[in-house]
Amino acid sequence: MFTGIVAAIGKIETVQPLDGGLDAGVRLNIHAGGLPLADVALGDSIAINGACMTVVEKSDTGFAVDVSRESLNCTVGLDTTTEVNLEKALTLAERLGGHLVSGHVDGLGIVRKFEAVGESWELVIEAPHELAKYLAFKGSVVVNGVSLTVNRVEDLGAGAVNGCRFSINLIPHTIAVTTLKHLTVDGKVNLEIDLIARYVERMLSLDK
Repeated sequence: MFTGIVAAIGKIETVQPLDGGLDAGVRLNIHAGGLPLADVALGDSIAINGACMTVVEKSDTGFAVDVSRESLNCTVGLDTTTEVNLEKALTLAERLGGHLVSGHVDGLGIVRKFEAVGESWELVIEAPHELAKYLAFKGSVVVNGVSLTVNRVEDLGAGAVNGCRFSINLIPHTIAVTTLKHLTVDGKVNLEIDLIARYVERMLSLDK
């Protein structure tokens, strides 16, 4: 489990194809930036842009993970050398500064607006139909591994058959300490909906 509070910005330094042809994944070698690695062991989980990955190699300054082809097909930003948001798995002794995050990307959103508003930034993302019902005013959502609060939701079509657009306010601190500063209009982002909303929807569906 994670909290969606980014601990450091790292960088994917190399992307190496794994053996197995077109269906194989890749090995990412990641410089950990300011993420402390002293307590990280092989087999531990680290969220990379919101996707939970397993450490398979480790050095003093970085680590490596293997990403399956399935994970590559369901995420964005894990197949190229770029900066990434990093967070180690939650321990029971830590503050839950964001919200409960599984590190399992539920789908991809598309940035429709990213503009400065005063000292902050407004981020508007279009979510696919299958995720629209989980997004609510003042609810939580994870964008590229960052726990954020939804300020506004606009359904696109009757019953959100075409998904929805939701708005987020990004304070200067969030811009400074995450890779969200690099977002561009029409770019894709990894989305994870709120864990509690997922279970509520499941319980209500069984009562029908």
